[in-house]
This record gives sequence, structure tokens and C-alpha cells, in this order.
Amino acid sequence: MKSDDAPLPGDPPSGSPNGSHRRCIVTGELHDRGALLRFVVAPDGELVPDVAGRLPGRGLWLTPRRDIVERAVAKRLFARAARRPISAPQGLADRIEALLAQRCCDALGLARRAGQAIAGFERVADAARHGRVGLLVFALDGAEGGRRKVAALGREVPSAGGLTGAELGAAFGRDRVAHVAIGPGPLADRLMTDMRRIAGFRAGATVNDLTSPAAAGNGERTVA
Repeated sequence: MKSDDAPLPGDPPSGSPNGSHRRCIVTGELHDRGALLRFVVAPDGELVPDVAGRLPGRGLWLTPRRDIVERAVAKRLFARAARRPISAPQGLADRIEALLAQRCCDALGLARRAGQAIAGFERVADAARHGRVGLLVFALDGAEGGRRKVAALGREVPSAGGLTGAELGAAFGRDRVAHVAIGPGPLADRLMTDMRRIAGFRAGATVNDLTSPAAAGNGERTVA
């Protein structure tokens, strides 16, 4: 199947300044591709979430939120946008959450093997204190006090809390990790992109994205 990620009607042309943007089929809002979730339709008509954005086929795009995914399925908006019958798998939102969590864990493991990720309160606090951090990651179920202490040391550093301590620990070969620091660079940027997306699927997830004008104005956002 040849890749054909053509814009939907109403999307900006690929050669325009907004050509890297796509429109959510539920809200109708235009966003950068990296801020959305992409789906493709398999030859048998099954809807496939493409969290890496690499599968061939025309993309269907959604705002990364559990309620948006469930609304798209309930109102058959995928089929309407694709102009063909589509079969959405059961528990699609849960499947997306699991895929995004795995993608985040894979990025953490890659950063650790590249020597760009460290874990543990003391090591992370020291790195934040000396400005050697591009992204702080906190366990979703970690202690609030420790998170606030580290965040205060790296107040100019983006941070996110969307993975559990067990998930963070798996990336470091431990049972549990509460605090992680990623060095500045592409891996930190990639992880933050996916942390923003998984925050729309996990209650209590937090994102403090200082690179986003909206987030910079609002500070830390907690997703209910």
C-alpha cells in the first residue's frame, strides 16, 4: 500500500506555511502533526492507530484525548472522514494508551543506553541544579513532595508525569523509579511529544511544557 498522507478537505496545502498541520476529524481544529494522533485504515477495513506516524496510507487525525477517540468511534467519524466502511477495534482508547506508554518507555530506554538519561532523586536533583537537563520525568504515582523539590531546582526545564513508577523503572532495569532526567536534545523532545499525547489518556497526568506559549502562560497542566 503506497503512502498517501493527503490532507482532508479544508486542510492547508502541503506547500503552504501550515502544510505540516492537520485537522482533527472530531473538533475540526488545526494542529501540528506532532500534537495529534494518526490513524490509517488497513486493507481489510480495520482502523489502526499509528502512534509513530510511519504506516503507509492516508492519515486520519485526532486530538490525543480519550473522550475524543471515544466520540469518533461512537459517531462513526472515522468512516465518514475516510469515505469507506471502517471497523474500529474494541477498547481503542486503551490500546492507544498502551502504545503510547510503550513508545515512551522505549524512548527512555534508548536515552539511558545513549547515556542521556539518569534516574534517582539525588542524581536527578543534582543534574537539575547544574542545568544539565532537557526534560524532567516524574512517576505518575510518585510522592508529591519529591516531585516538587526536583521541579523547583529545574524550574526552567519542561517536565511531565505520565508513566507509573513501575513503567519508569522497567526502562532502567529496576522495580520502580520516581524521578528521571533526560539530557537536552532530540530524545528529550521526542519523549515530551509523547508525554503530551499520553496525558490525554491518563487521569492525573501532568505536563509542564515551557516550549509551548499556551503552557508557558498556564504553568503545569493536570489532565483529569
